[in-house]
Amino acid sequence: MSLKCGIVGLPNVGKSTLFNCLSNAKAQAANFPFCTIEPNIGVITVPDDRLLKLEDLVKPQKVVPATVDIVDIAGLVKGASKGEGLGNQFLANIRETDAIIHVLRCFDDANVIHVEGSVNPIRDKEIIDIELQLKDFETIEKVMQKAAKAAKVGTDKEAKKEYEILSIYYKCLSEQKSARTVELSDEDKAYVKNLQLITMKPVLYVCNVDQTSLKGNKYTDLVKEAVKNENAEVLIIDAGIESEIAQLESPDDRKAFLDEMGLDEPGVSKLIKAAYKLLNLSTYFTAGVQEVRAWTILKGSKAPQAAGVIHTDFEKGFIKAEVMSYNDFVSLGSEQACRDAGKLMIQGKEYIVNDGDVMHFRFNN
Repeated sequence: MSLKCGIVGLPNVGKSTLFNCLSNAKAQAANFPFCTIEPNIGVITVPDDRLLKLEDLVKPQKVVPATVDIVDIAGLVKGASKGEGLGNQFLANIRETDAIIHVLRCFDDANVIHVEGSVNPIRDKEIIDIELQLKDFETIEKVMQKAAKAAKVGTDKEAKKEYEILSIYYKCLSEQKSARTVELSDEDKAYVKNLQLITMKPVLYVCNVDQTSLKGNKYTDLVKEAVKNENAEVLIIDAGIESEIAQLESPDDRKAFLDEMGLDEPGVSKLIKAAYKLLNLSTYFTAGVQEVRAWTILKGSKAPQAAGVIHTDFEKGFIKAEVMSYNDFVSLGSEQACRDAGKLMIQGKEYIVNDGDVMHFRFNN
């Protein structure tokens, strides 16, 4: 399963530096706007202590963690919705992502240029919000013209319903609110799903601070207040520190550095976990002597869908799933011990996979 988070923000707020910390793919990081011209894509591993515990118990030949794709997208400026700067490219790239990591500059430094001339994360946030909202408004407006004609016929109930839903989003966007703030049932939201509205995507706000503000400052307080009604998470990270941590190859050196900074884990680890959560993802494991592996699925997936992540034939020919909970596997120590204790369950097609399940699948070839 390949789902993407796009890192966005105004030029020069720390997007590429953060991306470099997240991925081995090195985006150009420089002190001038538009240093990232083409979207850089990195595949990052998801930190999961459960995988390490399974490795310790099973002692496999290899271990494969879950991953998330991160895309570093070119910086955006005012007028992007009308094609200013790299606007058209930015909007096309962000439309292809499943969730947004919005980086906001929350530190003062006269040596680092700000494209708007001053540090103001709320203004920066609004610049991007407005450009995305304008693009979505343009999309809705075009579709509404066609829907209005169909609705006027009077006999097409679906067309009337579609126009009604479109009108709700039209009003929302005309009031400079993002589409994700509209509260409707999943059934009603389906009417606009194919439009791929940019402001419908879930958002994680990352406040890029300096070393003295890891627990927050006046700027991060403003951001938290501004997004309190958006149902969005806010993370505070110093991209500079994260860059230093990323350069330390020894685990002992990293731990010593984290201890010195008073951190329990790197900020990027928290970011990756938050991105995984933002994408509504869940993990199940397969555990054997050849391989211990974390598999990524959407939360609420049923057993055949989970099997299909391994191979489409597994889903097509699905018979049953052998399921052990992670806690049972760890406490009892092995698959055989789970069998002996009656903790290995046989589940059918309607079984909803839980995060952390250890699974094997039976299927017809």
